Amino acid sequence: MFTKNLSLILLTNILLGAPMPMLIILGGLAGASLAPLDTLITVPVSAQLLAGILVASPLSLYMGRAGRKAGFLLVAATTSCGALMASAAVYLDNFWLLCVAHLIMGAALVGVNFLRFAAAEVVDEINRPNAISFTLASGIIAALFGPSLFQHTQTLVPTVDFLGAYLAIAVLGFLGSVPVLLMSLSVPVVSQPEFVTRRAGFDYVRQLQQLRPELKLAIGMAAVSQGMMVLMMVPTPQAMVTEGFVHAHAADVIRWHVVAMFAPGLITGILIKRFGLYRIIMTGLVFLLLAAILAMAGTGSINFYSALVLLGVGWNFGFIGGTQLLQQSTSAEEQARWQGVNDTIIAIASVGASVLSGVLYVTIGWLATSTIIVPIMLMAIAWLYKAMPVELRLSAGQL
Repeated sequence: MFTKNLSLILLTNILLGAPMPMLIILGGLAGASLAPLDTLITVPVSAQLLAGILVASPLSLYMGRAGRKAGFLLVAATTSCGALMASAAVYLDNFWLLCVAHLIMGAALVGVNFLRFAAAEVVDEINRPNAISFTLASGIIAALFGPSLFQHTQTLVPTVDFLGAYLAIAVLGFLGSVPVLLMSLSVPVVSQPEFVTRRAGFDYVRQLQQLRPELKLAIGMAAVSQGMMVLMMVPTPQAMVTEGFVHAHAADVIRWHVVAMFAPGLITGILIKRFGLYRIIMTGLVFLLLAAILAMAGTGSINFYSALVLLGVGWNFGFIGGTQLLQQSTSAEEQARWQGVNDTIIAIASVGASVLSGVLYVTIGWLATSTIIVPIMLMAIAWLYKAMPVELRLSAGQL
């Protein structure tokens, strides 16, 4: 299963994925230090997520025409360019330039997400769940490496906070291009319909009307998992600092949250084969619900750690399950189209959750923000239960 291409994809995911946890921390802390108003502190992270709405479908279609290799080289270059712009922003003390920089780096992170699809394409059909989950699991290294790199580089330039961390991300973008250059991925030969190539990247309303029930469920489960994860994750560093924790402690919570997001990927594919997609997705939704309940219970260290770890595992099961359901529900000819729509909707959920998290945190606080997740997750669980095959409903709680 571990071919040259898959191994290079995993290495690329580590190098280009490491900025993700760094940007979770930097977006909140650098945003808080530069924002002209308290309600704007999560705008850099929101801008970063907004990029998904703008580029997910066009980037998917570009890869469908030019190939994955060309697409991932563009992603690596975009990572470095955005990081250099962010470096200039903190040096110049310019909040809005920082937001633009995070928008650019967010576009790169969208491209990194397509590595999971590339991994599924370079293995045979029976190994696709494992290829997807292993690709996400490789983020464990990024989860451990990213926050550590942040801690060691944030004061690398003593006179400018966070400048060293952003420069480190620029280096990671350059290094990430090396394994991409070594890949031998074929350029797609599938010709896309006229509507897909010219309009599919932007005509979302018409595309949503064309979604089949199984596609709606696949995209919906991934989007709910992503949105609820972002709603809790984004304000966590600032909430911890407000409660008296130091930056290093907040970074450690984010580190273990990201580990929990990706570590289960080592076995998620196996669990899907053993128990089925629906049961794994259901388990993920239940974990997300429990994470919100733990966050509601208090603001101690154990609450932050346990809630964010459960949040990560729940995201993993819901996101990988939704991705695999999307893959098995689409043909090769339509994958570029629906993969783009899928990641666009996920980006919309991320942006909405990120913006909402900042507003809710400032206005009603951390505990009340966590409370809002509970009814949303209950509705998602009911939706999935209704969509499950009848024979699975009574056994949905067997895990």
